[in-house]
Formats: sequence, structure tokens, C-alpha cells
Amino acid sequence: MPEAIFRMRDVSKVYHVGDLEVVALRDVSLELYRGEFVVLLGPSGSGKSTLLNLLGGLDTPTKGQVDYLDHDLSEGGDEKLTAFRREHVGFVFQFYNLIPSLTAAENVALVTDIAEKPMDPREALALVELTDRADHFPAQLSGGEQQRVAIARAVAKRPDVLLCDEPTGALDVETGRLVLQVLERVNRELGTITAVITHNASIAAMGDRVLRMSSGRIVSIAANEKRLPASELVW
Repeated sequence: MPEAIFRMRDVSKVYHVGDLEVVALRDVSLELYRGEFVVLLGPSGSGKSTLLNLLGGLDTPTKGQVDYLDHDLSEGGDEKLTAFRREHVGFVFQFYNLIPSLTAAENVALVTDIAEKPMDPREALALVELTDRADHFPAQLSGGEQQRVAIARAVAKRPDVLLCDEPTGALDVETGRLVLQVLERVNRELGTITAVITHNASIAAMGDRVLRMSSGRIVSIAANEKRLPASELVW
């Protein structure tokens, strides 16, 4: 059996907005395994982003247990969770969050400066096939190129976990497919656990497992007998 890296047990997350109580997750239990590619599907408000935030140490559960190997992420405290994110997790979001005044290589270097065993920024850009754009500023890059810079920035510290929240949401079909190919390559070559949130059910075919969420619960978990390469996805 593959090694379970993450374990969530009976996890719930409740937010309070004034007098209103919003239940974002309800008694979720889940294991993620070394090197797997997981796709999370579900409508807006189903709890996907909350689940990703708990896995990434951006938030803590109201109830239940979240463990990453021997790290207890349930009651970590800001300092402990910050160290966990810095040492183990890479994040990719729908919006690229690049600094306009820095080149692609300089944006990636922001992460490598604080990592223990980082890639060279240009090595990370080579992984996403942007070697020739290393000295360009974000305004000189297309949306897909900016997203690939964001992925290079996330993987440059050699994270054990790559968490992606709608990474193709702002892209056209062909550019989105190219970005997914990059994520696929990172997962394959670096052995990074990769979890991708999406509204696009077509992307499910490229995952080892597909988690469907609704109303704060995981309603189904399905394994793909054979992953479909991103290049062959039909959107």
C-alpha cells in the first residue's frame, strides 16, 4: 500500500459571520498518499477550498484531526503552521499573484530565498518550459505564462505537497491544458502530492482519484484505473 501522507479524521469547519454560523466542512475523513494526483470536484460553496486550506495549514479545523506525517495541523499555532507551509507546501491559485516590478526569475527567487533546498529559479522555470521568458516582467507575459511562473514559484522549493485552487479558471481551453500538463509533469518528475480544485469535470480523468464534494461533505471518492494525460482531455 502507498504511504498515507495526510490523514483527516472527522474534520468539521465552522465560520461565524456576525450571528450567522456557516458550516463549511462536515465530518470529513480522508487520506492522501505519496505521489498521487487528486482532483476535487464540486460546486461553489461545497467546501473544496476550505478542505485545501486545512491541508495547506492556512486554517485549522473547528473539530477533528488533521495530520501531515508526524505534524499535527489541528492546533499548530501560527508559528508552527508557517514553518509547515514554508517547508512542505506549494500553492497555486486562480490568480497569479506575481509582483509586477519583478521579472519571472525574480518572482520565483522570492520563494527560493526562504527554502532549505530550493531549485535555482531558472531550473524551476525550465520545468514549466519558460527558460526564454525568465527575464520578462509579468506585463510582458500571457495569462498562461504568468500561471506557469506561479507554478514554478510554487515548486521551486521542492514541496512535498502542491495545492492548486482553480489553476485553469482564468484561462482558455488550450492554455488551461498546457498548465495542466505542467502540473502533471511536476507530479510525475518530483513525486509531489498534487491536489487540484476545479469546476471542470473533464479534468477528473487525469487524476489518480476524484473526490466529489457537496454541502461540506465528500460524497464520493473514485479511483481512475488509468489516468488520461492532460494532452488528451476533452473539454
